[in-house]
Amino acid sequence: MKAMILAAGLGTRLRPLTLDVPKPLVKAAGKPLIVYHIENLAAAGFRDIVVNCAWLGHKLVDFLGNGHQLGVNISYSHESEPLETGGGILNAMPLLGDEPFLVVNGDVFIEYDFSTLPSTIDGLAHLVLVDNPDFKEKGDFSLDCGQVRSEGEHLFTFSGLSVLTPELFEGQKVGSSFRLAPLLVKAMMNDRVSGEYFTGVWTDVGTPERLAELEKYLNQSRK
Repeated sequence: MKAMILAAGLGTRLRPLTLDVPKPLVKAAGKPLIVYHIENLAAAGFRDIVVNCAWLGHKLVDFLGNGHQLGVNISYSHESEPLETGGGILNAMPLLGDEPFLVVNGDVFIEYDFSTLPSTIDGLAHLVLVDNPDFKEKGDFSLDCGQVRSEGEHLFTFSGLSVLTPELFEGQKVGSSFRLAPLLVKAMMNDRVSGEYFTGVWTDVGTPERLAELEKYLNQSRK
């Protein structure tokens, strides 16, 4: 199974850190955020990784290269302007192939064993859900006997980690900008989205304050 890291965002909430550095290259405890993902993917047996890039994308390419120094093969999906989550994935589909693939947001940190994700799924998507963080008032989706719903009594937060199928994007126009969430909600209405609940370490590194909290955790965990 191939993997894709979403890395084309502008990172406006992390400014001024992202004024001259793409968000995935922002460091936490001395290591770029995207490298944590790549190292974990490599440890889980993933070898082929696709990275989409737009804002300061050349710096991502210059830093990561072909990925061989990290034990993987990295291909790049270039966007002249950010295509949002859904559009970015569809734009990269020629590199991802016809089988289900892993997708993870480049601006999250998660201590998840990627090897435990299903490589084949019955539906169109499989999502990893987590508890709602303090900075989020309402969750995204509920979990009902392994099926993900857009509504429910208790809503969890979508971690940004998933297994998706090319079929999820059928009917969408390549090169257009669109979000992933509406496609997922449509699939949920037809019972085509499975999911799981993850209780380990996860954070959306969206602000300098959250980055500082992550650095504190990482430094403490190394002691």
